[in-house]
Amino acid sequence: MKTQGEIESEISECMGQFEQEYMGRGPKDIHAHVLGDLLMIRLRGVLTAAEQQLVKTLPADKGRDLLKQVRTHLIETARPVMEAMIQEITGVKVLSLHHDISTATGEEVILFTLAEAPTFRETRKI
Repeated sequence: MKTQGEIESEISECMGQFEQEYMGRGPKDIHAHVLGDLLMIRLRGVLTAAEQQLVKTLPADKGRDLLKQVRTHLIETARPVMEAMIQEITGVKVLSLHHDISTATGEEVILFTLAEAPTFRETRKI
């Protein structure tokens, strides 16, 4: 059995690899947090150079909306892969996935709702 920190670390590492393989670029920073039956993953610095250029050159609303549509479609396409990865790491079935990205900050948030809170091994305090 893993500690909460080990689960969060493994999720962060796997999501970074996922971003690299599926999106073509890994995040500059990534953190996963298990909060009861919720798993929140915060990725910073995820926009590719092409995406940054798209947002800069098109009218603000159009560039932002287009980028969000593309990213949402990519996440939904890869959803089964992500859900299987999360279930394997946590040992808990994924019920839902929620996603958003900020074109202003280049920050992306992915939230998984789990069937129940994962079971953790207590960490030893020395």
